[in-house]
Amino acid sequence: MSAIELLTSATPNGQKISIFEALAIPYYPTPIEVSKDEQKQPDFLKTNPNGRIPAIIDHSRNDFAVFESGAIFLYLAEHYDRDFTFHFKDADGKSEMIQWLFFQNAGVGPMQGQANHFVSIPSLRYFATLRKKSQYGIDRYQNETKRLYSVLETRLQDRDFLAGRSRGKYSIADISTFTWVRWAPWAGIDLDALPKLKGWADRIEAREAVKKGPLVPNGED
Repeated sequence: MSAIELLTSATPNGQKISIFEALAIPYYPTPIEVSKDEQKQPDFLKTNPNGRIPAIIDHSRNDFAVFESGAIFLYLAEHYDRDFTFHFKDADGKSEMIQWLFFQNAGVGPMQGQANHFVSIPSLRYFATLRKKSQYGIDRYQNETKRLYSVLETRLQDRDFLAGRSRGKYSIADISTFTWVRWAPWAGIDLDALPKLKGWADRIEAREAVKKGPLVPNGED
């Protein structure tokens, strides 16, 4: 078996699948039902001991497993993007890309994930045990997400993309961050108040690979 197996779900991290579409890497998805805690089962924990999606198993490289979305991006860039289409050959560009990739993984994702939890998840039927929203939780995580978004807005004032010289180059830093920004309404955030960030998101949304990628965890093609 030569393809990469992607263990994923329809979450912002799971929808980063668009990188596979952009690179035309042979892969196949294995949907993971997080609402049923399938990511906590022994078979999954062999791939990711932390019990989180996404994770990959590269069957073309002795079933090598990678977990954490940022680590998956860097692995795919090193082994499958030999033309540096979505990452950088020069050291400074690579460093900038990694900085913004980590900014998303350490900041935007965790904070917005908590904002989503307090703003939107209580209204979902399978979280019926959460009877009311916590205003403290909403304020804490929504405000921090807004602050992080303002950092992105400032970065994009005179740039098209997050990393690279001049106006920047579309890279895994953008793909990684976009999958969270497209879920901004779940955190109660209006992108119209952030015109540079909204324009950046609209440009990325228009890409064919990005249109297709988020459908994959839902079993669509």
